[in-house]
Amino acid sequence: MSTAILTGQPVPGSSIEGDLRSLGFDVQVAADAADAERLVAEAPCDQRVALVDARFVGHVHALRLGLTDPRFALAAVPGAVTAQPDGRATLTRALARENSSGGGTAVAVDSLPDRLVTALADDGAEVHRPELGSLVAAVPADPQARNEARQAVANVDDEAVRLKSAVKSRDGFFTTHFISPYSRYIARWCARRGLTPNQVTTASLITALIAAACAATGTRGGFIAAGVLLIASFVLDCTDGQLARYSLQYSTLGAWLDATFDRAKEYAYYAGLALGAARGGDDVWALALGAMVLQTCRHVVDFSFNEANHDATANTSPTAALSDKLDSVGWTVWVRRMIVLPIGERWAMIAVLTAVTTPRITFYALLVGCAFAATYTTAGRVLRSLTRKAQRTDRAAQALADLADNGPLASFVARVNPGRLGSPLVIALAGTAVLAVSLFSGVTWAPVAGAFVYALTAGQALYRPLKGALDWLVPPLFRAAEYGTVLILAAKADVNGALPAAFGLVAAVAYHHYDTVYRIRGNAGAPPAWLVRAVGGQEGRTLLVTVLAAALTASQFTVALTVMAVAVALVVVVESIRFWVSAGAPAVHDEGEPA
Repeated sequence: MSTAILTGQPVPGSSIEGDLRSLGFDVQVAADAADAERLVAEAPCDQRVALVDARFVGHVHALRLGLTDPRFALAAVPGAVTAQPDGRATLTRALARENSSGGGTAVAVDSLPDRLVTALADDGAEVHRPELGSLVAAVPADPQARNEARQAVANVDDEAVRLKSAVKSRDGFFTTHFISPYSRYIARWCARRGLTPNQVTTASLITALIAAACAATGTRGGFIAAGVLLIASFVLDCTDGQLARYSLQYSTLGAWLDATFDRAKEYAYYAGLALGAARGGDDVWALALGAMVLQTCRHVVDFSFNEANHDATANTSPTAALSDKLDSVGWTVWVRRMIVLPIGERWAMIAVLTAVTTPRITFYALLVGCAFAATYTTAGRVLRSLTRKAQRTDRAAQALADLADNGPLASFVARVNPGRLGSPLVIALAGTAVLAVSLFSGVTWAPVAGAFVYALTAGQALYRPLKGALDWLVPPLFRAAEYGTVLILAAKADVNGALPAAFGLVAAVAYHHYDTVYRIRGNAGAPPAWLVRAVGGQEGRTLLVTVLAAALTASQFTVALTVMAVAVALVVVVESIRFWVSAGAPAVHDEGEPA
């Protein structure tokens, strides 16, 4: 059990002990600062420890935010400081130094926790201080100040603030106005019954898979049920994050599940729609695969741009300034959020169209909407990049190189021929153009030659750090090239099963790329080099698919795609699970709605 140590002069009638126990702390009382140091040393090393001024007045949720968030090694609010096991040594040193300097003599008239926070800051330690907003957290110096603080506590509804803060500060229009007004209460209901965010996330996945199965029936009733269940899955998808914020139940496993299950749900639903259409005699697998390719490439554009700029210096741009001005006009904010077709709007559109139209119409609308959104966002980011004065860091360049997913073939090319053919983006564009022309040439072995040239240029494109203004476009360009090659060659095979097999292969590879993104976001670096080598790298897989298409019959090519899909999925999913359940995995929590 976590330990909370009360310091300073006790106040008759104070509820602080009960408040701390309600948060799961074993409460102990220190006679002075030296006694507090002893109690900290005696507390279990594998548990959280907190020091709280006995005169503290404030909301319970303020204490919860400051003392129980698992994401931070050290955290504090006025009158209280806490350390998790990996921050204990830092806190202990600060406390020992405070006592040795004579600070312990002022415990009765000064707040020891606040002095420790100052000492930690002086040491350069990173102490998380949550935004409290209207919540109260104070150490009153006299009875009058105490009464005023208590009145301030009474004037603010602690539970209302907690419910409001459970909702993301930035969300899409549909989520904000049609889901969050009631999903936050579902989150509270789950919290009061001991349910965890991971359980709700799993329920959301199961609901989406059932929706996909209903769509796969190909009946009007099945399509209607699929649309309703897809919306229900999205409600649960919002609820799991709100539950995590409401009860501060953040976890590494939960972050991974939330990040990967969204994509699994959506792409499984695409497959269900395609299966349902096939039952009705309409083959829309090419549309389903195209939608997955487009959506994944959109995400890679988002990820690459953010990684390229999240730690850039001198990050100024007239385009960004205009965007900030538009944000000050209320209605433009919602319009701009809606036209990028974020997950809420997208799933609502898919659900409604599934229920009232056909899978083909649903995919047409999805492709048009996503294409417009991708054009809008990419154009805006290109303008920002061209007009922004920024120095990109080595960390950003390495992240882009990791997102490029070059394999052993491209790495070999870069080593043996470190040429200077032009900027990375120009080289990547040239290789992709050659590949695209070869795919549509009509000559059997032309795609192989095109893929070989593409592999050479992929190695050349990373001959120097990706620090150019538009170098963040290289990873999404590679994604479009690889996924597009699989889609085009499977469609040209013109045999039953080729496109579903291609869908499975792209889904497996896309999982690998999403996994790479979330490792980088958590500052854990890219997947291990052996994994990239084992699955061939993006240029190796592209070349292999073109060779298989040229050397095999259409039926054999379908079998080969299936084998590739299973092999890639097994390798990347097993390694991903191993990593994300390990002790060293990062906790990644998105506070913005993904596109």
